Amino acid sequence: MKFVKSVHPALLVAAALPRDLKVNDVVSVKGVARTIAAGAMSYYSGTPDKFVDLPAPYYWWQMGAFTGSMLDYSHYTGDTTYDQTIATALLAQVGPDFDYMSPAHAGQEGNDDQAMWGFSVMAAAERNFPQPRPDIPSWLQLSENIWNSLAARWDPSTCAGGLRWQIFASNPNGLDYKNTVSNGGFFQLSARLARATGNETYAQWATKVWDWTVAVGMIDANYNVHDGASASANCTDTNPLTFSYTSGIYLYGAAAMADVTGGDARWVERATRLVGATRAFFGPFANATNIMYEAACEEVDRCTTDMRSFKAYTARFMWASTLYVPSLVPAVEELLHTSAAAASKACTGGVDGTTCGQKWYVNGFDGKTGLGEEMSALETIQGLLVAGSKRPLKGGDIKVVREFRGVVGEPAAPAAMSHR
Repeated sequence: MKFVKSVHPALLVAAALPRDLKVNDVVSVKGVARTIAAGAMSYYSGTPDKFVDLPAPYYWWQMGAFTGSMLDYSHYTGDTTYDQTIATALLAQVGPDFDYMSPAHAGQEGNDDQAMWGFSVMAAAERNFPQPRPDIPSWLQLSENIWNSLAARWDPSTCAGGLRWQIFASNPNGLDYKNTVSNGGFFQLSARLARATGNETYAQWATKVWDWTVAVGMIDANYNVHDGASASANCTDTNPLTFSYTSGIYLYGAAAMADVTGGDARWVERATRLVGATRAFFGPFANATNIMYEAACEEVDRCTTDMRSFKAYTARFMWASTLYVPSLVPAVEELLHTSAAAASKACTGGVDGTTCGQKWYVNGFDGKTGLGEEMSALETIQGLLVAGSKRPLKGGDIKVVREFRGVVGEPAAPAAMSHR
């Protein structure tokens, strides 16, 4: 691999203690993000040359989600320290058909898992993230392959459509369930590909999936996004359980469609209403106003390993949506500025005083630690930099980059590009 070396002193930001976060200070935000990113990466033992699965209890899908958090870190802060490691991880999992259908993880891969990897691959395409292997298709083509794989499993035999949670009959747990995270993932990828490629087919599918989700009641009149329903019941038994990240997934898809359609009022309203509905995941108590929490599990200490990372994706997509629908900025900042400040106080555990906890509303570290806690704090805090970031690329601006920017530990430098 070839590297272009260039030093930009303005980007050389020292790591900072999370407890010292100043939410309106770019240097402070970057310094705290750098500290938390290092904490997150401590859970991953892969290298720039070798992919390694996350250790138990983390499932394969969370590795895909984790790469997305680290892509965001590189994009928002300009710190390319981990770029080679993340690229290697993403490329190691493409599968024999280049669609992230991994034979090694077939026993656990569902449609939502594939979509989670798709979010990261799509982000790599939208940012011209380096793809150093000419034997593997471009990030954009990989994203389209994932979309084709998901589209092929759209199932009109029950509920007049929708994706099931699971893919393989060998994994019956969830095979009868059509869930919003799978369908929301397909919706969001459709919207982002519509924007990136200009292909109307993707936009038509985004509209189709949105309309289906509303028609079966998984998005209700108040824009709450419910968990799913049974195919065998023709989706008449909607599970009212709600998680923050499903709202975030649909929100970013709606915001992308607002951009695709030139600000169509329907999509702007949908994005706006979804942000309003996410308020259900902020402020568990009167003295914790606007602090994010996973309402389904945090207060009763029943969050699974998966659930402990959901706030990461909620924050990621809330921040990103403001780039497409600027009118969302006041509401998103009201919620996430407070949450970022609370998260920074939660990242004060461990021997180094920088380990992140789960509950942000306790005004400190709660003793619950893990990759999900690190990712949630990281995405919420680094998203404070979104206004100064570049919008996702589209059309001819999306190219294949073969060279990494800078060297490990140094900031970004212009990279050589070649057309896809």
